[in-house]
Amino acid sequence: MGKKVTFNRTTLIHLLCWGLILAFPVFLYRPNDTMTDALRHYLRSLGGTLCYMAIFYLNYIYLVPKLLFMDKRKRFVFYNIFAIFVLVSFMTWWWHIVGELFPNSNPMQLPFNAPPRWTRFVQMAFMLILVIGLSVAIRLGQRWQKLQEAKNEAERIRSDAELKNLRNQLNPHFLLNTLNNIYALIAFDPDKAQMAVGELSKLLRHALYDNQNKFVPLYKEVEFIKNYIELMKIRVTNNVKITTNIDIEDDDSTPIAPLIFISLIENAFKHGVSQAGDGEIDITLTNNDDKITCEIVNTNHPKRNNDKSGSGIGLEQVAKRLELMYPGHYTWEKGLDSTTNKYFSKIVLSRG
Repeated sequence: MGKKVTFNRTTLIHLLCWGLILAFPVFLYRPNDTMTDALRHYLRSLGGTLCYMAIFYLNYIYLVPKLLFMDKRKRFVFYNIFAIFVLVSFMTWWWHIVGELFPNSNPMQLPFNAPPRWTRFVQMAFMLILVIGLSVAIRLGQRWQKLQEAKNEAERIRSDAELKNLRNQLNPHFLLNTLNNIYALIAFDPDKAQMAVGELSKLLRHALYDNQNKFVPLYKEVEFIKNYIELMKIRVTNNVKITTNIDIEDDDSTPIAPLIFISLIENAFKHGVSQAGDGEIDITLTNNDDKITCEIVNTNHPKRNNDKSGSGIGLEQVAKRLELMYPGHYTWEKGLDSTTNKYFSKIVLSRG
């Protein structure tokens, strides 16, 4: 259906342009011209126009796509030189026939104040060359557009495939880290481990199903984040100070890439709690001024040797997904404040 619409539109443009060219001589008639003079002038210009149309479509339909684009330049030049010779001869013959059929009503007046014949031949050949150039330019433009569309489509397919691959990696990565947390709980608090399994079931639907969508409503993502934080609270001690400031409406349907912040929150719990079981984690999530902001600050503690909470691929996935989903519409600030020994990470997604 799309190709048919494009074809009809292109045909309409061609018909309109050539219609205007064919009608243009009508506006050049002189007030004192007789009907015979007007017809003679129009038929003379018609011969040239038909020749321009012939060489235009000879190149547009065959010579440019079949020879020039196939690197057969010598044949392309040869056929055009031959076509110019034939068409110049035809136009000369046409002018002669029109002059014979419709003689000038004023014998003292040369038609169009005609210049010497050889100059007229050069002018006709030059005009045909310009038409050839126009045909080549149009075909090159169309070819470039098709190549650009194909490039964009290939890039879209590649991006979609890469994004799907990242999502497929993120699910097992997230589940692996969560199961490792539950595994660590089993050793010293089976009751909490049982509670954690219950909390984990609340997360599975979003992680396994909603994550397959390119975007999800913000309120669903917030619900998932809250459930995840509750799951993490089961593991840590009361000495860990967890502060959350989630200023998102319960029905906020702003589209957001699923699980885009979860790796940051995972890292906060992974590195924000010391071996002694204390630490601080501050999570802020807002949606203001067409910007979604996630800011996380946590105390920094090196990863323990017996920590089985992942291999650190989460942040790499965040960076790749941000570039794929929000190219040019995000900022990510992160680093360690040496004075407070706190790590901060702030992502701002703009909806521009």
